[in-house]
Amino acid sequence: MADVALRAVDDADLDALFEQMRDPESVRMAAFTAKDPDDRAAFDAHMAKLRTRPDITLRAVTLDGQFVGTISSFVIDGDTEITYWIDRSAWGQGVASRALALFLDMVTVRPMHARVASDNAGSLRVLLKAGFAITGTEVSYANARDTEIEETLLRLD
Repeated sequence: MADVALRAVDDADLDALFEQMRDPESVRMAAFTAKDPDDRAAFDAHMAKLRTRPDITLRAVTLDGQFVGTISSFVIDGDTEITYWIDRSAWGQGVASRALALFLDMVTVRPMHARVASDNAGSLRVLLKAGFAITGTEVSYANARDTEIEETLLRLD
């Protein structure tokens, strides 16, 4: 079985992450993405903010020692939310599920909230497997699809 681990995000990870977050299929699936995934300056500014804010926990996800994405938690409107991005080449291998389990062991704030495009069955499956429960849905604007779509809201107590 492949070894999934979490570590601090290094400067050397940023080029790979930028490319991952530009992959058209991944962007469409995630739906709620940057307005322009090709804007490197905006990406760099966003990552600099994520890496320095004390209310954000950001980790690199590795598979057999190779960088394959990120996972993080952040506080919005008083709620702690989780988000992750796994390179498409690692989809379907249990990487997101293992990374989420490791992250939830490390970040013990509860409740933890998550949001996912309702048609993103893979990510929804990962969150439910980790113990998140669906609390509802809402319609929100998704940059990647240039339209409003249904988003499933989840919570882990």
